[in-house]
Amino acid sequence: MGSKEDRNSKSRLKRKQYEKELSRLQAELCKLQDWIKYKGLRVILVFEGRDAAGKGGTIRAITERVSPRVFRVVALPAPSDREKSQMYVQRYMQHFPAAGEIVIFDRSWYNRAGVEYVMGFCSDEQHRRFLELCPIVEKYIVDAGIILIKCWMEVGMKEQQRRFEARIKDPVRQWKLSPMDLESFRRWYEYSRARDQMLKATDSKYAPWYIVRSDDKKRARLNCISHLLSTIPYGKIPHDKVKLPKRKTKDSYDDQAPLSGRHFVAEKF
Repeated sequence: MGSKEDRNSKSRLKRKQYEKELSRLQAELCKLQDWIKYKGLRVILVFEGRDAAGKGGTIRAITERVSPRVFRVVALPAPSDREKSQMYVQRYMQHFPAAGEIVIFDRSWYNRAGVEYVMGFCSDEQHRRFLELCPIVEKYIVDAGIILIKCWMEVGMKEQQRRFEARIKDPVRQWKLSPMDLESFRRWYEYSRARDQMLKATDSKYAPWYIVRSDDKKRARLNCISHLLSTIPYGKIPHDKVKLPKRKTKDSYDDQAPLSGRHFVAEKF
């Protein structure tokens, strides 16, 4: 890993270069998708990080060109009263992948190690028990044959502030700012300590954490996709050559005439 000076000296990635690399990597993701279906693999990809760290944009870059039936994104809301009475990881496990699926958790059971702990939504004892039991649960997940990949998006203090301020000024992005986001901004160092506790307790050999520097969103997305592709060995699946069949003309008729007089969307563009 380069020094802080080296990281800061990197120029922002140009859009043209970014789009070229993203297109190449997304083509590889399509090959990975075929391989996962062909081999019946089960994959879980966990994304965690501070607010405004770039999780959503990275997930969109991963899923933009692939099938939502293979790459499923799970972003759960706050637990209901019923879910609060369940075993903690229970509501996440029902979304685990079947054969031929990769499930992407946009925040996960690690809520207990982050927002729930920092904001006081769980007790110190619940937090301690989570950190103690989480590696055991993840060992069971991995031993069951599921590939578990955990990514922590690490954004710097100044960059997070810049992104929050940009959201405040942009009416299209203001929905991304909640009272919880603003409180997380205020509690930067509390989140830092919670992050460090989480990494110390749950960064295991069988389910390691991979930290993605995300001050530059474009580089972070490319680095993350590249890492995902390198983590799961895959090959090219042979496909039969596709050829469009001829349309039947025996029962042809003017299929546009019946649409006359129907309600059409105004063609303003």
